[in-house]
Order: sequence, then C-alpha cells, then structure tokens
Amino acid sequence: MAKENVDSGLTWEVRANSQHYHKHKQKKSFLCFRWGRYADNVLRSYKYSPLTFLPLTLFEQFQRVANLYFLLMVVLQCVPAISSIPWYITIIPLLSVLSVRGLKDLANDMARRRSDTEINSRPCDILISQRFSTAQWKDLCVGDVLRICKDQVIPADLLLLCSSEPHSLCYVETADIDGETNLKYRQALSETHNELTSHPSEETLASFDGVVLCEEPNNRLYTFRGQLHWRGQSLLLDKEHILLRGTVLRNTEFAYGLTIYTGTDTKILRNCGKLRLKKTQTEKVFNKVVLGIVLSVLLAALLLAIGSGVFSSLVMNQSEVLSALVVNGNPVYTGFLVFWSYIILLSPAMPIALYITFEVIHTVHSKFIGWDLEMFWQQADRPAQARNTSLNEELGQVGYLLSDKTGTLTQNCLLFRQCCVAGEIYGDASVRAEDTKPMDLSWNSFSCGGLYMSAPGLVEKLRGQQCALSRQFFTALSLCHTVMAEWKEDAPVYQAASPDEEALVGAARELGWVFLSRTRDFIVVSELGVTRQYQLLALLDFTSKRRRMSILVREPEGGLKLYCKGADLVILERLQKDCPYQERTERALELFAQACLRTLCVAVRSVPEASWEQWSKTLAKSAAMTTCDCDTMLERLYDEMERELQLLGVTAIEDRLQEGVPETIDLLQQAEIKVWVLTGDKKETAVNIGYSCKLLDPDTRLLEWQELRQILQSPDPGVSFFKARQTDMWAVDRGTTGSKTAVILTGPELAEFDQRPEWGATFMSLAEQCQSVLCCRVTPGQKADIVTLVRKHTKSVTMSIGDGANDVNMIKTAHVGVGIAGVEGGQAVQNADFALSQFRFLQRLLLVHGRWSYRRISLFLRYFLFKTCGFALVHIWFGGFNGFSAQSLYETWFIAFYTVFYTAAPIMCVAFFEQDVSAENSLIWPKLYNVGQKQELSSPRMLFLTLLYAVYTSLVLFFIPFGVFYDTAFDFQTMAVTVAMAAMFTANIEIVLLTRYWTKFNIAAVCVSVVLFFLCTRITHSSRIFERAPSDYYFLGVSDRAFIDPVVWLTALLTAWTAVLPSMTALALNIILSVHDNHKVHSVPHQPVELRSKLRRGTSLRRSSYALSQGAGPGRLITSGTCIRSTVPTVDELVTASKNPTDSNGQIHMLDNKKPQNDT
Repeated sequence: MAKENVDSGLTWEVRANSQHYHKHKQKKSFLCFRWGRYADNVLRSYKYSPLTFLPLTLFEQFQRVANLYFLLMVVLQCVPAISSIPWYITIIPLLSVLSVRGLKDLANDMARRRSDTEINSRPCDILISQRFSTAQWKDLCVGDVLRICKDQVIPADLLLLCSSEPHSLCYVETADIDGETNLKYRQALSETHNELTSHPSEETLASFDGVVLCEEPNNRLYTFRGQLHWRGQSLLLDKEHILLRGTVLRNTEFAYGLTIYTGTDTKILRNCGKLRLKKTQTEKVFNKVVLGIVLSVLLAALLLAIGSGVFSSLVMNQSEVLSALVVNGNPVYTGFLVFWSYIILLSPAMPIALYITFEVIHTVHSKFIGWDLEMFWQQADRPAQARNTSLNEELGQVGYLLSDKTGTLTQNCLLFRQCCVAGEIYGDASVRAEDTKPMDLSWNSFSCGGLYMSAPGLVEKLRGQQCALSRQFFTALSLCHTVMAEWKEDAPVYQAASPDEEALVGAARELGWVFLSRTRDFIVVSELGVTRQYQLLALLDFTSKRRRMSILVREPEGGLKLYCKGADLVILERLQKDCPYQERTERALELFAQACLRTLCVAVRSVPEASWEQWSKTLAKSAAMTTCDCDTMLERLYDEMERELQLLGVTAIEDRLQEGVPETIDLLQQAEIKVWVLTGDKKETAVNIGYSCKLLDPDTRLLEWQELRQILQSPDPGVSFFKARQTDMWAVDRGTTGSKTAVILTGPELAEFDQRPEWGATFMSLAEQCQSVLCCRVTPGQKADIVTLVRKHTKSVTMSIGDGANDVNMIKTAHVGVGIAGVEGGQAVQNADFALSQFRFLQRLLLVHGRWSYRRISLFLRYFLFKTCGFALVHIWFGGFNGFSAQSLYETWFIAFYTVFYTAAPIMCVAFFEQDVSAENSLIWPKLYNVGQKQELSSPRMLFLTLLYAVYTSLVLFFIPFGVFYDTAFDFQTMAVTVAMAAMFTANIEIVLLTRYWTKFNIAAVCVSVVLFFLCTRITHSSRIFERAPSDYYFLGVSDRAFIDPVVWLTALLTAWTAVLPSMTALALNIILSVHDNHKVHSVPHQPVELRSKLRRGTSLRRSSYALSQGAGPGRLITSGTCIRSTVPTVDELVTASKNPTDSNGQIHMLDNKKPQNDT
C-alpha cells in the first residue's frame, strides 16, 4: 500500500484526531537550521526578530556602495597619520543614515507583525478530548477536527466531513482568494456524511480515525488529489471536498472539517511567494554612479599621491629644511599616507546624505498620496495608501500594467440590459442603467427591483399571451440553471455559482417567471402567478469545453422539453434547418456585441418519449462506468440530445465595470503604458471584459495560440506576425495596424513556454507591437511567471494590480505592486506596495503622483551630485598648489554644514513641491508621462553630464578666487571663506534656476540657507569659540574681515555667476527653442485610423459567455439531489402566498422603450 501511494504521489499523511503524532513531526527552526515535516498555523510575514534585526538591517544597508565607503572612511579617520579632517565629520552622517533607515524598516516590520498577530489570534473551535474548545488559529495543528460556523473565515485547508445542510453540502465565498463574491459549492463524501450525521455528536467526531493520503503541499488552488482510508474503504478525494484557508462559510449554519494543510503549507500561502526587497531603477542607476565616483576618487587620490611622492623627492634634493616635511625621509611612504588622506578629504564627494534625504522625500511623497482627496473612496471611507515608501519614482516610469480582472476591473455585478425574443429587440443599452425608466411591475408580487431594462411592450405580450416563443423564452430562463433558492421573509433569495445565472434568473423573476424551489426530481416555477411543477429528468452541465448547458424536463401537461442556453457559436450550429427569426437574431447579436454586452443564445427542443427512453438507458449505463469512459459516452450523448434546436432568443448582459475603468485604461494607453489582463476566468469572459473596458477595439484582430505558435516556430517571426495581423482587415495607415492586434492565451498554452524558453524573447518582441495581451485560465503561479517574463525581456518597469490572494505572487514579483482594497479580503493589500480602493485611482497615482515623484527625485539626484561633487573636487585642484599635502581648502565646519544647513532646505522644497504642470494638465496630456518611461531625467547620460558640470564648477570655484588673490595681501583663510561663499551662492542660484513651481516654502528656504551661512560662519570664527577649542576653530576672526571686503564679495559673485553660466545658457536656449513647439502640447491628439473588418458569423465581436471562473458547474450535485436546501417551502405554501401579493418597494428608474428595435 505504501509503495502504491508513493508511486501515485500521495505521500502526505494526515491522521484524524492524532495531534500528538503531528506535533512530534512539526517544523521547527533555530537560526539557519530547520527540521520537521508539518508546518504550524502561525502566519509570519515579518522579516526581523530581536536577534536578527541588527545584523539583517546592517547587511541590507551596507549593500549600498556609499555606506560601505563611508564606513571605510570612519576607520581611516581613526588613524592619526592620515586623518585630514575630524572623524565626526563622517561618523555623524553615517550613523544618521543607518539609524533612520533602520528605524523605518523596523516600524514597517512591526506593522506587519501586528497584522500577523491579529490574524493568528482569531478564534476557532477545535475538537479536544471529545469536546469543542475555543482556541486561536495559531494553536491549530494538522489532523485536528474543526467546527466552522456561518460567516466564519476558514483557518486552514480542511477536508469537509459533514455540514448542517442536507447531504453535507456547504457554500463558501472565495472573495479573499479570487475576488469573486458568488458562492461556490463544496460537499462532503457520502460515507462521512452518512456516518457522522446519523448520530451527530462530539463523541462521534472524536472517534473518527480516518487517514488521509494526499499530494504534498503545493500552490495549485483549483486541484486536489487524495484518498481517505477509513473502515477498510479507500475513498477518492478531489477539490470539491476541500475548504481552502481564507474562504468564508456562507448560508451554512456549521460545517466540520479535518485539517489537511496548515500555515505555510496551505495553498493560499503557497501562492503568496517570498518577500522580495525591491529597488527602484533610479537607485540602481545611482548605485552605478556612486561606484563610478568611488573609482574616480581612488584614481584622483592615486594621482595626487604620486604627485606628493614626486614633490617630496624634489624637496629633499633641493632643501634640507623642507625635507622635514617628508615623513621618515621616505617620499614613497609619504605618498602612501597622502593617498589615504586624500581619500578622506575627497569623501564629501560621495553623497551619503543623499540616502537619508531619499528616505525623507519618499516618506513625504507617500503622505501626499494618502492625503489626495481625489483618491479617497468615500463609500468605504478609505484613502489611498503607500505601504512601501521607497518606490514612489517607479510610479512615474511604468511601461507595463498587468491587471487582474474580477474585482479589479469589474464589480462582479452583472445586469440584464436587453434581450431579443422572436427576432424583436427589447431594452436600450445606450441608456445608463441608473437612468433607465422603471416599468410598472406592481402586478408581480415577487418583484423586488433590480431590472435595468425598460420594455413595456414585452410585458404586454407576456401578460396578454400574445407570443408563445416569448413565454417559452422566460420558461427556459427560469428552468435552465443551477441556482438555489433560499426563502427569507416570504421571498426567494437566489444563490448562484455564476453571476450570469443569477442575473438571468433574477430578470425572469421580475417579468413574472419566478423560480421558487428545486428538489432532486422537481423544479417549481411561478409563471405569471400560476405555480407549475416540472419534473427534472436530466441536467447537462456547463463546461468550458461545451460552452452550453441544457435541462430536460417533463411539463405538467406531460410533454418533454429540452431547454438549452450557451455561446452563440455553439447554439447556432445546432439549430434545426430553416429556423425562424435566425437572421434577425444574428443581427441582434452583432448589435449587442457592439454595445459590449455579453450574450447567450436560448433554444428549446421537443423530445419524443422514445428518444428519452433511449437516452435514459445510456445515462444509467454511464453511471456504472469508469470516469474516462463515462465522460466519453456522456459527451456523445449530450451532443445527440442538443440537436435540432429551435431558437427562442438572445440575452444581453452588462458585466458591470468599476467606475472609470474604460477612461482609465484609455488614458494609460495614451501614456504608452501596455495594459495586460491576467485572469483565472475563461477566455470568452476575459475577451468580453476587454471589449467592455475599451482595452480592445471592436475591430481589434485577436491572435490566438494556434496562430501565435506557428509564428513563433517560423524562421522569421516578425514577418509572419506582420502577415497574420493583416488577415481579414485593412487600414488607411498600415503603420498603425499593429496596435490593433491583441494576443489571447490560456494557462495550458502558457505552460509550453516553460518547455521552449527561447520563445520568451520573441514573444515579448511581438507583444510590444500589440494593443494588449489577455491571459486566461492562469494560475497564481503563472501570473507571477508572466510578470517575470516581461521583466526578463524588457527594460520597462512593471506594475501588477489585483484584489485577491491569488494575485499576491504577481504583486510581489512586479517592480511595483498595487492592491485593490475591496469589500472583502485583504491579502493583496497586505502584500502590496500601494493600496487603492478603485482601479480608476491609477490615473492620479501614475500620471500625477508618479510623474511628479520621478521628476522631483531625478532633479534632486542630479542637483545633489552637482553640489557635492562641485564642492568637494576643489581639493584636487588645490593639491597642485599646496605640495599635494592633502590640506583642506575649507574650514572644517563649513564641510560639515554645507550639505546640512546651507544647501539642504531649497532642494528639499523642490523635491517636495516641484511641478512642471498641474495635476489637471497631467491628466489632459498623458504623453508627458513618456519622460519617465524613457528615463530622460535620470539616464546615465544625464548623470554623466551632471558630473561633468560639477567638475567645471569645481574648476571655476578654485581658479577664479585663486587668480584674484594670487600674489596679493589676502591670506589663505580669506581665500577659503571666499571659495565657500562662492560655493554657497552657486548652489542656491542653481536651485533658483531649477525651480519651476515657487511656493512660500521655496522662497523661505533659499533665504534661510543664505542667512544661515553668514550666521554660522560668524559663530565658528568667533574668539569665544576659539578659546574653548582652538584646534577645531582655527579661523579666528576671518569672516569679520572678509564679509566687509568688497573684493571678497565681487570675487564670490563673479565666481558664482561663471559657475552657473552653462545652466543659464541651457535654460535660455531651451526657452527659445521650445516657444515654437509649445502648441504641440495643447493640440488635439491624432485621431486613430479607422480600421474596417468583415463581420461574419464566428467573428470575435460576439461576447457569449458564462462568468464561471474555474471548472465545470454544479449540475452534477443538483441532479444527484445533494444541494437541496431544507428551507424550501412546499407547493401548497407557494399557492397560498401567491394569493396575497405584496407591493414592490425596490423599483429602479428606467427609460421607456416601447418600440422593439427589430429594424436596426
């Protein structure tokens, strides 16, 4: 037996009610050592512990080149022989950077720890010693039996043993996993149901000693394989028997389950991926620049050290008095010490303060995002949130947006908007649902509002029995489904596994065909107040392969009818010859498609008794066959049954998007952001949403896998792709044709990329030419793989956005992850870098805050490099005139205060408030976003030019004062003050030229910086300070003389003016050259070229779909009688209730649409 289980892959063993067995094998860890098999149920999303915080945070921070460099400087400054400036000049900023970043990381980690504690402390009922005791999630162990109550979140992956519902059915909501609010069905094994519910008691559950053998923990959310060995039986288990962690028990009073996987072994946490440390593109470029500065400083120090050695040799040969300057009389040793002294002296060129300032700027930008009232969702009282405060500038560089569908783009709320019955169209989808005029449905006691279609003409036909096809159409809608009815306050409340079915059954109820109840053998419907009971003979369930479902019933009069609904391509090919109204119905299908509505065809067939007798024998025979043979036989039988259909009509449903989704996607595409949709839904549903949200145009060419595979296999994929996208379409401007092509892929098709990794680069080169890519039926792991594929083969910044736990992996994998804070669940938000309440808020997050952040931080980075390098490199030129002695040109305290007091505030204000255009204009002109995508402001070229400008400035700062004071009565200290004054003026003039958006804070910052220079200089040059520490304050009284000398002022101003001359020239030329092109920003965008395509049967414009996300429907459960609720009223009760109609209070305002649109 054990060998068979190993061969089948069922190696995970769970023994019911054997906590001691599993506790003994529970996973444990100490430092880097881990052992054990079963995970505990404690959630740990934090990174640090009291023991690991200090080493981990230091390890992360010293991955930055500047931090390592300054640590070396601190060590060198402790050596008196080479220390050219005091040690505290370096250690203070280094400690500040490490402390601020460390405390910030600690605060973020503490927030994660608090969130974990809240989840781990949730209560649950565990069976201990033959009684249920309330414990916490963290106490749960593999093998424990749990009691889950209604509306309770399931704490681990459980095997459903039994429930309070008939046949141990239960309903779960998976909103926290996939964002879908419609309920899913789960059912216990009949063996455990019969045994554990026949004598329900805690003792019975405590005596349950089954052993589960299943697959090892994995991330496959939608599959499960296992066996339950109990009382000599081996019972097969699949996903229908499993309750996943994070789902919520609904409409079921209680359920009992056996814990299979806990903690990190659960499927949902297996899909969360690892916590990744994300770095911005700007930071990566900056780290390379810092490395370049380090190498340049080392090279400069080496050359200066060689100069010092040569100078020392000359001095020793020429003068014995000056030879005392040579250390130990050894020029080589002197040069060696000078080398290290220059490295210390030039260390201010390394912008270490930039890192700590980055943290402050990122934090302020994050606050701006949270304070933006335009991104505040009043309905949930929830603002936008920046959970990761280090990625703000990435928001301004996004090239690819990879989005989930359900709950992110859509509300998962479907509305019945139009229908076509007997060739006549009813309703008007061009009118907003909220503006639709309500119809008078007071005659219907079951009407409860929610019908967003105005068709009084249809109501008259139905009530007047003027059209038999219309009555059969709504009979089909009220019968052909898998909806369950729960009675509350004398009215049926529908629970559906598909939002499509709920919308269709709800619309039929509003128009008088009310689904009342169902049992295994009967369906009860009220038709215009007359209660009718249909015998259920067979239910042919929906699958993604069949794309249809049917139901075979016996009417109260004795006749047999098969009602079928499904995708138009499937139904139309199964119609009887010369079917009436087919041509008009197909024209209605095209009209509905152009209105971006989801369509389903409805048909009927009268079945002879002889046919049913033959079919029933086949059904009985298939029930005794193996699974594979049974499926094959049923497929042939269903195909035979669903033939010779009579077309009744078409339904048109609006898949309700979130507010502003089409406008947002259009704006992002104008900003040249590629929008991809990754969803677990089936292909038709994803394509429908693509049309609805304007991601796809009506004439977009859909490129599917078979065609794409041929292109990828061709010798020249580019040429083959160009030919493929021309098929069945033409354009006035051939150059824009590629933008009208979209690629449609499914999960199984994407799996082939793992076997052919060489296709990745080719596919991405083709995808870049497409309008969009839609990936359907993808697992959470595949979503992350797609993000990885984009990151690997493009240089663009990727952003992932989703709302469910199945999106966590891709959110973590992308450069920037955004979580939608929906009505339910929070896994996506907890793992995201940014949290929004609505998809439409991406407009401001990217085009306003993102673009501003990128511009501000890029300007800040370039300015910081300019001012620090220009100020520090002066020592190189000074070295040629002081015997290469590593003497500092500046006063020691000026070096310390220059970056902190004299130049920090103005650039901080620019980094906080700078705007080239307003927020409104940023949304009007999305093309402005291209600057960040191309990294025009922070490219290596721009940073190199900035460093070149800094070298020029350092030359001007030294040589102009040196030339003025050469061979005059002015001493070295006066020149030092002059150079310092010129450096301060240069830095502040540069910031004035840089600023485009002035606020009172900008003006105050510049003024305060200048005042602080004169104030602090006077203080550090005062005699009182000198008396207390003469070695640290040796510029005694220099500023008193220098600040009143006109030569000093004129020299400083001339130097500053000359230093900023290139910047002023560039600004003037930019203004002159851009005046002629200013109209381009204000001009109307180029209108897209009109593409025409042939509309024929089979075109991709048809939006036929069920909104079932995964797998087959629940029809098998219904026909087996296992999903029948005990709360269904009897037929007599329904007849009595129908005699006492109640007024409807929930009418929706709708527009009248009396004329049928049969001529459009």
